[in-house]
Parts: sequence; structure tokens; C-alpha cells
Amino acid sequence: MDYSIARRSDGSNTARITLPASKSISNRLLIIRALSKDPFVIGNLSDSDDTRVMIHALEQEGVTVDIGHAGTAMRFLSAYFAASAQKKLITGSERMLNRPIGDLVQALNKLGAGIRYAGRQGFPPVETSGNPLTGGHLQISAGVSSQFISALLLIAPSLPGGLVIDLQGQMVSASYIRMTLALMKQCGVCAVFDRQQIRIPFQSYQGKDFKVESDWSAASYWYQMVSFIPGAEVFLEGLSRESVQGDAKVASLFSLLGVKSSFSSEGVLLYGSGDRCSFFESDFIECPDLVQTFAVTLCFLGIPFRITGAETLRIKETDRIMALQTELSKFGFMVSEPSPGILTWDGKRKSIDEVIPIRIATYHDHRMAMAFAPASIFHPGLVIEDISVVSKSYPDYWCNLAQFGFEAGPLS
Repeated sequence: MDYSIARRSDGSNTARITLPASKSISNRLLIIRALSKDPFVIGNLSDSDDTRVMIHALEQEGVTVDIGHAGTAMRFLSAYFAASAQKKLITGSERMLNRPIGDLVQALNKLGAGIRYAGRQGFPPVETSGNPLTGGHLQISAGVSSQFISALLLIAPSLPGGLVIDLQGQMVSASYIRMTLALMKQCGVCAVFDRQQIRIPFQSYQGKDFKVESDWSAASYWYQMVSFIPGAEVFLEGLSRESVQGDAKVASLFSLLGVKSSFSSEGVLLYGSGDRCSFFESDFIECPDLVQTFAVTLCFLGIPFRITGAETLRIKETDRIMALQTELSKFGFMVSEPSPGILTWDGKRKSIDEVIPIRIATYHDHRMAMAFAPASIFHPGLVIEDISVVSKSYPDYWCNLAQFGFEAGPLS
């Protein structure tokens, strides 16, 4: 369904928002719990599509596991089913079948997995054989997907002999690797992360009850809205300055765009300071999920930018670089990619036809919908196509927008 988005003229400039729980933390804890001999409780588990898919896959008894668009589930479950010697056929959506998984499969097969491709070489669907795994010493590219590495780390303690991973090349999304290791440590697993090598001996997870913290990636859209609305104040519940999430960097990055953060034991208050940089430059290699939010925000604030570290955006839910360029051009913003993974905008805007409502394609990507919806502040009646995609990570997004004075309704 397509929605027309606008903000009411009498909309409140204040709100208290209950953010979704982090799906990144939730999905890692689900795999840890499945591998642990001691069951434990995971409180405030994410209600996102990605986490629901993970729960269903871990509980179902059938051979075929369909994970839809859930990339984390594809990577983590391939490793988990291999490590637990289960025969499974793991498949997904059309887009998922075009997202590479070859590096992870190759690594698992070196450990004895015997995984086969059920379609194209190097891509899902994949079939796990039920062969028992052994530990070993692996070399894997650190520049493709941190989820491949996290998938191997999560199963490493269960492998006889343990696992040593040498990371080749520049690491992308290293914050997610550190998140994985931090959660494993809280569950009693010892690991050594020494520059480009991670060593994990054979050991057991120790069950420990958790409460999942709120999602910093979801917080980025509220920082965006506060930057757009003079005098706005939004309190986000359940966020902590001392977070294991790399996307917590959003607080310091948005301070450059005039949004301040005041932390308390209950969460964080966002408010405007009015002081903004005249040119924005930052490396997003550890927080690529923030790129869409910042690219859209910077364009509408009229701040030229140079964003680096966006290489992995080509293999996400969609080709996010192409999608950003295409949709921002509808507003007259021409974003360039002078080199792979580098996005720039010179601050100039081409004229557009203001009469015709602009339609934003979401490309089955939740972050496209959420990053562009606040632009309706400047373009009332902006149309977001396929609004249900937000359920992948933030099912209550549209309800929360309504709390803040936005109206979203189907086209008549």
C-alpha cells in the first residue's frame, strides 16, 4: 500500500517515543541461546520481521527454511544449522537469492560443513548437510559483510578445537563484530580480538537473562526530524550512551547538524541547538545503516557533504546507493559516487515540478521508507510506496509518526 505523508500544522513539537528493541542484538542472542546448554530469558525481544523469522526458523521442524528478506537470518542460520549438524534448505526472497554468501559458505565448508548451493554458485538457496564441524584456522575477507564474520564467531565456541579467524583487508562494520563479541563475553565466552585476528577456544555459553536495549538505528529518524523542525524536542526511551551498538554514533554525528542529546537513566532527550556545520564529512564504514538517513537529512538542510565507507550498501536489501541517487534526484538533489563507497553532494539543487506529488520507491527496503518520510515536512503530500516494509525493523514507525503530528493515509 502507498501512503501520502504530511505533517499537521497543529502538530506537537514534543513527543516521547518507545523505540523498537535492537534486532541486531536480538538475533545474536537467539543464536547464542540456541547454542547454550542453559536456557535463558531474552526480555524486550525485537518484534521486527527479521527477528520473527529467526524465531520461527529456530523452532520449526521442517527441512525448508524461508527467511524472506532477512539477510542476518540467512547468514546466522547457515552457520548455526551447519554447527548443529542439521540438514536444512535455506532460501529467501528474490532479492535474497541475489545477495552473495560465497565467502561464508567457503569458510564453513573448510570446517567440514559440506554445504551445497541449490541454485547459482555463491548465492542462496543453500543446503546444509548435517556433517559435524571441527575447529580450525580460517582466512576471510573483512571487506564484504561483517555478518559473515559474526556468523562464524557465534558458532566458534561450539567447535572442537576452537576457531582462529584471520581477517583480510580493511574491515567494514567492525562495530557489529565488536557487538557480537561483547554479547558472547556476557554469556561467558572468552575471545581475543588482536588487530586482524580473532581467537576463540572451544568452550560453552553460560545462560544469562538479558533485556535487549532499544535500537539506535531507529533513533536516527528522530534525530532527523528534530533537525528539520525548529524547537522540536523528542525523548527516546531505552537508549544508553554506553551501548554495544555502533549506530550509537548517530548522537555525535547529529550534534554537527544542530541536534543535541541529553542522556538520563530512562533514555535520551533530543533538542535543537541551531549550530550546524557548513560542510559535512564522515566515514560510515562502521555504521553503514545510517547513510540513507544522513544523505537525505543533509540534502534537505542544504549542507554539502562527502560520505565515505558506504561500499557495502550495494549488497543490502537493495542497491542502496542507486536507490538514494534515484530518489533524491526526484527532489533535484544530484548525489554523485566519484569512487566506490563515496557519496558527495555539492549543495546545488535543480528545479523540479512542485505541482506533481513526489513518489518515493522503497525497493523492499525499510530504511528507504523511514529515511524519506520526514521529507514530507518540506513536501506535504509526499507519497511513500509500499509502506509495510518498515516492519522489517520498526513495525510501529507510522504510529510513532502520528504521535508527532504526522498524518499518513492511503491514496484516495
